[in-house]
Amino acid sequence: MADTWDNVTIPEFNSLLQMDPYLKQYEKDFRRRYGLFEKRLFLLEEAEGGFDQFTRSYRTFGVNRMADNRLVLREWAPAAEALFLTGDFNGWDNFSHPYEKKEFGKWELCLPPKHDNSPAIEHNTKLKVVVHTKKGERLYRISPWAKYAIQSEKQVIYDWVHWDPPQPYLHIHPRPKKPQSLRIYESHVGIASPDPKVASYTNFTTNVLPRIKDLGYNCIQLMAVMEHAYYASFGYQVTSFFAASSRYGTPEELKQLIDTAHSLDIVVLLDVVHSHASQNTEDGLNSFDGSDSCFFHSPPRGEHALWGSRLFNYSSWEVLRFLLSNLRWWMEEYRFDGFRFDGVTSMMYHHHGIGSMFSGDYSEYFGLQVDEDSLVYLMTANHVLHTLYPDCITIAEDVSGMPAVCRSVAEGGLGFDYRLAMAIPDKWIQILKELADEAWDMGNIVYTLTNRRYGENCIAYAESHDQSLVGDKSLAFWLMDKEMYTNMSSLIPMTPVIDRGIQLHKMIRLLTHALGGEGYLNFMGNEFGHPEWLDFPRKGNNESYHYARRQYNLLDTDHLRYRQLYDFDRDMNRTEDKYGWLAAPPIHHQAGQ
Repeated sequence: MADTWDNVTIPEFNSLLQMDPYLKQYEKDFRRRYGLFEKRLFLLEEAEGGFDQFTRSYRTFGVNRMADNRLVLREWAPAAEALFLTGDFNGWDNFSHPYEKKEFGKWELCLPPKHDNSPAIEHNTKLKVVVHTKKGERLYRISPWAKYAIQSEKQVIYDWVHWDPPQPYLHIHPRPKKPQSLRIYESHVGIASPDPKVASYTNFTTNVLPRIKDLGYNCIQLMAVMEHAYYASFGYQVTSFFAASSRYGTPEELKQLIDTAHSLDIVVLLDVVHSHASQNTEDGLNSFDGSDSCFFHSPPRGEHALWGSRLFNYSSWEVLRFLLSNLRWWMEEYRFDGFRFDGVTSMMYHHHGIGSMFSGDYSEYFGLQVDEDSLVYLMTANHVLHTLYPDCITIAEDVSGMPAVCRSVAEGGLGFDYRLAMAIPDKWIQILKELADEAWDMGNIVYTLTNRRYGENCIAYAESHDQSLVGDKSLAFWLMDKEMYTNMSSLIPMTPVIDRGIQLHKMIRLLTHALGGEGYLNFMGNEFGHPEWLDFPRKGNNESYHYARRQYNLLDTDHLRYRQLYDFDRDMNRTEDKYGWLAAPPIHHQAGQ
């Protein structure tokens, strides 16, 4: 069987081998992956209207209004016995509006307009899909394609709300050109204010975007936008994949945020979670049709042992439709400029990276532990995105160091533009924890910062949201700890702890920015040494918002030294903008020029 892939041609495989001749012995693996990808692409191009239409299935699934105000509803629920639609529009009648069964597990329902020619379902009213299972159960579900979901007061479960505003937001500004040097401000809308509450899209547009522009960042990576019922999951337990989280405002307000960022020449990336899904059933995807599979593999393969979440079946045609259309939806409807793919390590290996200490030995990246369905999905996603949107930026969150993640699909790679350099923040924490200042080894630091695969772009960062979470400490806190609460004022003499802390905070950032990668990332607030960690309201802290905020107000008090850190970060970004060191080729490959 293995030999069936021998006649597969990877168009530009030789340029991958020129970069890294050691990959030659794994040529068969690369051929097999590429062969599977080609097969998948061929099917997509043969699909209903080619991959352009297939990947815009949000126009045919869920609820869609036609030009004559008819509503066409379509769902995929292969294990269901019957489907009904209920909601405000029919007085919550569970039986008056049955879906008609179609082939391949699809269900369809057409609703003619009302007498006054307005749509049968009004904007901003609640809906539910009623699923009758083969076992005779009746389940209430949110459509996987729902565009808006809200949590009513005192309710735990999210409600599906039909979103079809009479005056939708219209983008005015064109997308900015793709930046050569990516300087990313990693952001979470809900914590983007000093107030102990969930902050809004509009607050971000009005108060945070101008700061990001001033600081010299040209890219925003937005976390926790895809709807998630549990706020404290930081957005990583997604319940509605097509819905922008309603806890920060409406879809139109998010569109305005992105449009305003574009007007400032800032590109916006979505932190997209296609690695797993929340196990919620009533307001999530889990058990949508009453079965233990549907969008996912059946257990145990379809469950993540550590995250307690469901894992997609990437070989399923309908899952492919759902996930690829999801990427198109965020690009087309909201005008995002690309994605940071979460949990890529978990996707690429059957062991999900659990208990694996990747040593860099190539045998770890090939063979039976690799989940080729996932690799083919990622290759397909990158191919579709980069074909339809040549300026689209994709970033992989991968700790394993899999070779060719950031080489083009035509070379046999996965097609990402960048990967996150996840070893760098760990190195800084290790140094601060274990070494006295005089024991810092510059050679070793420079080695860690420059030790990356040649020809594969990295995003360097000294710390991200991971280091700010409760139970860990930000670099500022490692350096200055409790003195930050009392000694940051310039009206009192500088203490040795603050003096050292401020200088090292600046130097760690400058070194990382200069040597660590082809792009740079900072998590909101860390640029000015935000004094506290991050903790979302949850039972364990009495639902407190005290740590679920970013104290930008500290910058407005001139005599606080946070301002000095802010100014340094701004000057560093502006200097990079002038000289372009992030986009410059690596030094040892320039030596002979």
